[in-house]
Amino acid sequence: MSFSLHPRLAADSTYVGDFALSQLRLAGADFGPWLLLIPRKHDIEEIHHLSPSDQQTLWQESALVANCLESLFTPDKLNIAAIGNLVPQLHLHHVARFRDDAVWPNPIWGHLHANPRPGPQQTALVNQFRDALTPQGLTVLS
Repeated sequence: MSFSLHPRLAADSTYVGDFALSQLRLAGADFGPWLLLIPRKHDIEEIHHLSPSDQQTLWQESALVANCLESLFTPDKLNIAAIGNLVPQLHLHHVARFRDDAVWPNPIWGHLHANPRPGPQQTALVNQFRDALTPQGLTVLS
């Protein structure tokens, strides 16, 4: 069966591009930046449900995303998590955190009430990530 993105992930984020295994999306919340890495596998809810090879690929792609966030934004901390309590489809959150953000030092889950990021800012961030990650293997489907 082909990859199908959970409706909530589709509604709450913008497509950035695809790595070999995962789709990369930018969360629409005006916070972070906050990226989502979603393996394009059907009915996978946990990392350990992936094949060993796909687990390694996911960690490599996660490291690319983390390095990109550090390079572009110099956050005080990166929060990387696979929570999935509300959206069971496996996805990794990569959130750049700053000591002056709205909920520091608390985790964002259960504490953050962010408005949607304005469209022009969302588009600018998507393009910034595409520019930075295309040399790292990100492809963009039109």
